[in-house]
Amino acid sequence: EQLRKEKQEALLRQKNEETLKRLTAGKDADTRDASTAGRVVSEVVAYKSLNDMPLVRDLLITVDQKNETVLLPIYGVMVPFHITTIKNVVSNADHDHAYVRVTFNLGASYDPFQKFPDAIFLKELSFRSSDLRHVQTTVQQIKMLRTNVTQRDKERAERANLVAQERLIPGKKVYKLPDLWIRPGFGGKGRKLPGSLEAHSNGFRYSTPKQEQINVMYRNIKHAFFQPAENEMVTILHFHLINPIMLGNKKTKDIQFYTEVMEVVQTLDGGRRNAYDPDEIEEEQRERERRNKINHEFSQFVKRVQELWEKDFHDLGLEFDIPFRELGFNGTPHRSAVFIMPTVNCLIELTEMPFLVLSIADIEIVNLERVGFNLKNFDLAIVLKDFSRDVVRIDAVPSKSLETIKDWLTSVKIKYYESKMNLAWKPILKSIIEDPDGFIEQGGWEFLNMDKSDSDDDEGEEQSEDYAPSGGSSEEEEEDSEDSDNDGSVVDSEDAEEDADEDEEDEDEEGLSWEELEEEAKNEDKKRGEMGEDSEDERRRTKKRGGGGGGGGAAKKRR
Repeated sequence: EQLRKEKQEALLRQKNEETLKRLTAGKDADTRDASTAGRVVSEVVAYKSLNDMPLVRDLLITVDQKNETVLLPIYGVMVPFHITTIKNVVSNADHDHAYVRVTFNLGASYDPFQKFPDAIFLKELSFRSSDLRHVQTTVQQIKMLRTNVTQRDKERAERANLVAQERLIPGKKVYKLPDLWIRPGFGGKGRKLPGSLEAHSNGFRYSTPKQEQINVMYRNIKHAFFQPAENEMVTILHFHLINPIMLGNKKTKDIQFYTEVMEVVQTLDGGRRNAYDPDEIEEEQRERERRNKINHEFSQFVKRVQELWEKDFHDLGLEFDIPFRELGFNGTPHRSAVFIMPTVNCLIELTEMPFLVLSIADIEIVNLERVGFNLKNFDLAIVLKDFSRDVVRIDAVPSKSLETIKDWLTSVKIKYYESKMNLAWKPILKSIIEDPDGFIEQGGWEFLNMDKSDSDDDEGEEQSEDYAPSGGSSEEEEEDSEDSDNDGSVVDSEDAEEDADEDEEDEDEEGLSWEELEEEAKNEDKKRGEMGEDSEDERRRTKKRGGGGGGGGAAKKRR
């Protein structure tokens, strides 16, 4: 524990210097790019002239699929609206009529609004029709056209940002791995079929019997992983790319090829089997042999590709990483709880989508949040060096994995902190970007060190307690003052009791004296004798009552 703390303290100064240098350089680069950057507004034209508009006999809502336009009747005139200007369309039926409400794009984020800020934009139009069937068909056509155009424009925009890849050069000696599935999939309809992965001279090619294929070039691979099946149902080859590629209609930076080593879904029609059933034991043996066979085939393929990389692409430094299971821990990076494992260069989770691939070189610091003695789980907040990216969160990590994670972070030279609550990272990173110099002057990342802040508060309290105006020992003075207070309270109570006794004595002294009481008793006896009730017992009681009253006062006087 002490050695780990010393290493973490040594990382603090280095991390603050790296952060300041990177933020200062990034700030200068942003100022240079800001002058040349501009907002691109796409030009949308429904029809170039009135002659291009279709002839519509009836004043009905009409969809022009060819020109991607919707014609709306307004005051007896058909007015064209391109489908990109329409935000939504809904219909409601009311007895014999149907109402159609068309909502248009509007607001500051709308591109034409940026180009024409002084123009007046139409927000919504409503129509009523007695033809219910026409309304349903038209609304459905508008929605389908809008979906297709939006998807096409999105795919076009993604392809426009793609980096051109080199062409695949077929190798003389091709290494092949058959019966593989791919994630993400190619998309489209129909039954999905497994394919084969081939290692060529400068890249991989994956192809299926349906003539679907994808190329992964060696120079576009940032990290490569081989995860044999041990506690999982699949054996995995995973590639994290430098530049994204199009797979189907989507852009991705992670592509995975895998094989199931056993059936994920098992039928239970046969009912339960005995644990010592020979068929059950034989089936487990077959599954074990199949898993070992598939792992061996993947291992041989990885070995041959690694030799090819070392021979022809040694400058890339490519290497297949195998995760360290003994350092793994459970957590929830997205929606479900998964088993996360570190590798030499990354922190990964490849079993479930979306994948988690974090390069250690991209991590700035790690904050362990909700760490407490009575909590079963805690959270990981991973701050990346690119502050424009969101902080990566891994929630619900068991507390038993805390020490393992601390040791691993220290071994890979990543500075970590602990806190008892979750932090709002967006405003924190924003303030750091705005004033990096002030951030470093105030201690840099040490504001996350809760132990240090608590110790500073304790020192402040001790200093306030040690302050003594008379120059004497504060503890002794406090003890003396407490003793004096206690002594004073005892004396005061005794004095109060004595004062009470004296008051009682004064009250007794103000009453009858001893002689007066005796005289009164005698007179009482005479009266009772005259009435015939003079008895020895009553006389004794009378004397006793009279003596008791006077004796109390006399006793108090003598005391």
